[in-house]
Amino acid sequence: MIAVRGLTKQYSGVRAVDGLTFDVQPGRVTGFLGPNGAGKSTTMRMVLGLDRPTSGGALVAGRPFASLGEPLRVAGALLDAQAMHPGRSGRDHLRVAARSNGIPLRRVDEVIEQVGLGPAARRRVRGYSLGMRQRLGIATALLGDPAVLLFDEPMNGLDLDGVRWIRRLVRELADEGRTVLLSSHLMSEMEQTADHLIIIGRGRLIADAPIAEVMRGGTHRKVRVRTPSTDELAGALLRMRLLVHPTDDGDLLVEGASAETVGDVALRVGVAVHRLAEEQSSLEQVYLDLTGDSVQYRVHAEPVLAGEARR
Repeated sequence: MIAVRGLTKQYSGVRAVDGLTFDVQPGRVTGFLGPNGAGKSTTMRMVLGLDRPTSGGALVAGRPFASLGEPLRVAGALLDAQAMHPGRSGRDHLRVAARSNGIPLRRVDEVIEQVGLGPAARRRVRGYSLGMRQRLGIATALLGDPAVLLFDEPMNGLDLDGVRWIRRLVRELADEGRTVLLSSHLMSEMEQTADHLIIIGRGRLIADAPIAEVMRGGTHRKVRVRTPSTDELAGALLRMRLLVHPTDDGDLLVEGASAETVGDVALRVGVAVHRLAEEQSSLEQVYLDLTGDSVQYRVHAEPVLAGEARR
């Protein structure tokens, strides 16, 4: 597994990572989330020995990554799809990585096939699209058949088919018992893929729990209710200082209440209820609730009046 203990990184007065401690366990996909500038990439770089911690440390399979003689056999990573020699072909890039890590060259063709590069592997990297570079980076990570994998925004530049492929790939890798750490800003994909979440903000740990537990802890509760007495029920709910929104299909959407509370109010005022259901918060909403105080760059938009919008 990946073990992080008290990991801290200071840059001339700015603490990018602040005492992080967590484990990334084998056999599951661990999502690594946080706003821009939260310290995710810096953390992953320190795990891989690319940046030196100010204090604390990280172990990969029980050892510091920098101490591994053939690191690609232990852990594979995609951190920056642009960090490749542009004058080499994709296949030569993989051959160099294989030779330097004692990996049989037959693995080069195997991973080229696995990631779907095909004939493009013989072209120079400078002519690759971002999506092709992502596939080459993932092929490099898989080259040594490692037990530990770290992916930083692997879905950038991929089309829908590529995104689905990444989703299946990381799921299969975890199901094989590997340790998978996946960083992404695509909440819908993370919601479908991750088993466990580590969320950080301003370099500090915010959450470290199974995704189902994180979702249950969301504060953004909503209840959808349908009644022939919409105005009467809405008035009763508003008097309880609950937020009530009419929907396009005639239902009421009630925020900050449980289905039991809305049902009790309907019973008390004597209105019929034809539908009553709690709507689960999306991971995106739960994430925004958790990280709202940790966002460094925020746009404060001024309200625009209808007449001004046409000018």
